[in-house]
Order: sequence, then C-alpha cells, then structure tokens
Amino acid sequence: MLRLLLLLITATCQISAQNAVNVWPDGKMPGKGAKEPESEVKRKDGFQRITNVSKPTLTLFQAKRADETAAPAIIVCPGGGYSYCVVDKEGSEIAAWLNQHGISALVLKYRTPNNREGAFQDVQRALSLTRSNAAEWKIDPKRIGVIGFSAGGNLAAKASAPVVARCYAELDAIDQQSCRPDFAILVYPAYLDDKAGKVAADLNLNSGIPPTLIVHSEDDKTHVVGSKIYHEALNAAKIGHEFKLYPTGGHGYGLRCERDAKVWPEDALNWLGTIGVK
Repeated sequence: MLRLLLLLITATCQISAQNAVNVWPDGKMPGKGAKEPESEVKRKDGFQRITNVSKPTLTLFQAKRADETAAPAIIVCPGGGYSYCVVDKEGSEIAAWLNQHGISALVLKYRTPNNREGAFQDVQRALSLTRSNAAEWKIDPKRIGVIGFSAGGNLAAKASAPVVARCYAELDAIDQQSCRPDFAILVYPAYLDDKAGKVAADLNLNSGIPPTLIVHSEDDKTHVVGSKIYHEALNAAKIGHEFKLYPTGGHGYGLRCERDAKVWPEDALNWLGTIGVK
C-alpha cells in the first residue's frame, strides 16, 4: 500500500509542478550566496539533495479544486541539516500529497550550505511572494501556512515565531505583503532548543505564533528533546498548538515511515481541518 501511494505521488509530481520562480529579483538578494556552483549531493538512497544554493526558488504545485475556489497553500521547507535541501522526499512528494487533498503547495529551495540567515530571509520572502501572487496562483491569501522537515522544520518554526518581524530591508511591493504564516507544521524539527533546557534564542514566544502542529517520535534521540521543550513553552505561554509524539519513527522519513509515526499525514490533515484549512 505504501509503495502504491508513493508511485501515485511520484506521478502526480510529474504533472503538477509548474515552473520555479526566483525568490529574489536579480541582483537584489540580501545577504550572501554559496561560494561554489549549485550541485547535487549524491547518496546511495537516490534522493535528490541540492547544495550550494545561491538563487533560491519557489516551485508551485497547484491543487485542482472542483469548485474552482481559491485553495489554501503551504510552503514546503525540505530538510538537510542546512547543508542541502532534500527536494523530492521532503519537497515534491509532500507537495503532491497536499495536492491530493485540495491544498496547493510551494516547495522552497533555500540557500545552503550553512546559511541560516539566508534561509530565514528566503522563507520570509517566499511567504510575501506567495501572498503577492495569490490571485494569479488561485490561493487564499488568508490560508497560507508553512511545513518543514528537520532543518526545514526549524525554518518553519522561525517563520512562525520570528525574533524580528522581517529580517531584511523591504525591497519592493511584494514585501508590503505579510511574511508571517497563518499556521505551521513542524515535522521532526531540529534545533528548537538551546541544549540547556530552554527554547532556542532564535524563536520568539511573544511574536503572535499562529496555530502550530509539532510531529515527532520518541526514538529520534537527537532532536525530540527540542520538540518537547518547545511544546512545553507553548503550553506555558497558552499558545494554541498540538503535539503528536509517536513511540517510533526515527528521523527523516517524509511520507515513507513504516513505524508508528506513519500515521502523521492523516493526523496532520485532521488537524488542518480543526483550524479551518481543509
């Protein structure tokens, strides 16, 4: 069943993706890019990992809705430890799954490697860019969220709990649009804690955090502590959220988990329904 689902998702990716758009105007990107040309990191598992990203892009996977109404949309932030972006397993596959449920998706290829400042600028600009193009892309500008995996989960958390409202100087009319998500889904997020029992300093609990879903599993020993600390901090601040903690699942599975966390996509869709997105 899982293999059949992934085959269907792969086929959907091939027919739904539209051309990628540049996140920044030529010559006006703040911060820095990579020192080397963009390239692919090869691993035996065959997934596509892109590094040395100096021209961030946003690729639209548009949901087809029978009633032709504007769709909710989610910006997808792949993982990769900020060293690269896993643009298929935690990108286009996620987009196709969302499309199947009437949600448009936009896969963000953000700056790498080791460029957290640049990546944060990229996701904030991507949110404004999506709202600016909402009418053309048939997206509801009041239902634009973000989903992230591992390092991408950290990026999604920072977008929803920013230390500063916008981390770069406004460039144009696009930046007149809000760069805050209406909701956030953090899937096995990384780097949410400061390793001393507190929430990481680059997350602001007083920033008006939107509805948030945290997905993790107990056997992800490296990063689950951060999710627990963030969950407890959100509870203490009385910020609406849900924490799905599964006994097993590990890390980095996307839609391909075969342990307890395999139900996370269904749980996420149910949660989206409770906040009025589906």
